[in-house]
Amino acid sequence: MLVLSRAPGESIMIADNIEVTIIAIEGHKVKLGIAAPSSVPVHRLEIYERIRRERGETDPAGNAAQPHV
Repeated sequence: MLVLSRAPGESIMIADNIEVTIIAIEGHKVKLGIAAPSSVPVHRLEIYERIRRERGETDPAGNAAQPHV
């Protein structure tokens, strides 16, 4: 995992077409802005895992999607 430090208003790029910007830091929460092509699905992890469970999908190791704890 790559760990980066960024301040509000600063961004990181993923590939050439996804930009993640720190919008605000409020207490223990960080607000992110994500600019990505409409063809790239962007979900919170718990929503992504629920979608995978509902579809009966597995991860690359063949494990069924587990609820995020």
